Amino acid sequence: MNILILGSGGREHTLAWKLNQSKKLDKLFIAPGNAGTAQIGTNLSINVNDFQSIKEALLKHAITLVVVGPEDPLVNGIHDFINSDSELREIAVIGPKKEGAQLEGSKDFSKQFMERHNIPTAKYKSFTNENLEEGYQFLEELQAPYVLKADGLAAGKGVLILNSLAEAKSELKEMLSNQKFGLASNKVVIEEFLDGIEMSSFVLTDSKNYISLPNAKDYKRIGEGDTGLNTGGMGAISPVPFADAVFLKKVEDRIIKPTIDGLQKDKIDYQGFIFIGLIKVNNEPLVIEYNARLGDPETEVIIPRLKTDLLDIFIATAEQKLNTIDIEFDRRSATTVMLVSGGYPEAYQKGKEITGIDKVEDSIVFQAGTIEKNNKIVSNGGRVLAITSYGETIKQALQQSYSSIDNIAFEDMNYRKDIGFDLT
Repeated sequence: MNILILGSGGREHTLAWKLNQSKKLDKLFIAPGNAGTAQIGTNLSINVNDFQSIKEALLKHAITLVVVGPEDPLVNGIHDFINSDSELREIAVIGPKKEGAQLEGSKDFSKQFMERHNIPTAKYKSFTNENLEEGYQFLEELQAPYVLKADGLAAGKGVLILNSLAEAKSELKEMLSNQKFGLASNKVVIEEFLDGIEMSSFVLTDSKNYISLPNAKDYKRIGEGDTGLNTGGMGAISPVPFADAVFLKKVEDRIIKPTIDGLQKDKIDYQGFIFIGLIKVNNEPLVIEYNARLGDPETEVIIPRLKTDLLDIFIATAEQKLNTIDIEFDRRSATTVMLVSGGYPEAYQKGKEITGIDKVEDSIVFQAGTIEKNNKIVSNGGRVLAITSYGETIKQALQQSYSSIDNIAFEDMNYRKDIGFDLT
């Protein structure tokens, strides 16, 4: 079976690493991939949103399964594109069609979905520039801090949490009237702030059946103690210690099942992953957001814990037979620590030579922002490497990741030394 993975980050390297273990795999292609994926498959220099070039690659390499990593091509309709082309429609796609991807592509769409299907979430209202004054009034009804979310995709930067009412009003105007986040903030969702501890659940559905993957918790802030600017993720742990059986049963009954049932009731054909960002408030789960794909760096801890052949799972998804497959997970904890470029998430330099990856023995190095140049691996993004380890406890796994990091170096390398600080 020939497979194409779309994407270039740590998530895609992890998926490639796992799929490469399957005896049913013939050839693996990654577009555009990174220096890590090049070691286990064939990278194709194709942008994930260049659908015509993707079509040519699918035909040239006799691809039978496409796995979509990032959200952009999903929201832009890559699944619909493949499905509607007479030359491609027999190719299976792991990733929802455009309508289903709106769970991530539009905050307003996802909030309406949750409201319609009685899925617990924060109180909210949506506003455009036409009813800006009503937005001011709604802010006045809420207590600080104030949460403003750009409706569309804004590369992870479209969420503001503000302590001042005056600042919240000012930023609302910036977003709606002055397009602070471009077209993504033509509509803004204002939410009540939820005070609790966050985690994520992951589901794979074939549109009829679903399986739950291991839960995880990631760390978004650049600084120790969850301080500083938000990033794409500085590390993650799995499983989440505070998510006991009672809490997870609530998540299953009140959130996961109603989400899958809601998609079916709304006649949304959804084959792919659903990332459910949760917050635990007074021991009750509420949904913060949906994503239409796996998270990164959460993928780097949940996929290594999967013992079942991932390709078997994807084939069952394509055939709508997820109810026939038994899923097995590693009972051990897994942790990952991100090594990032100096200056990230603000301005940073690329092209820094990375050494020592080959010296890591007791961890898995998943590459994210890397390329190969002159037979050397160099940095090519803000988040560069994810160092994943197993352990009987989260603490043991983290100790192993940090020990492995001692072998690796590149100029201005930065990482958080306190991943899991609130749990161990």
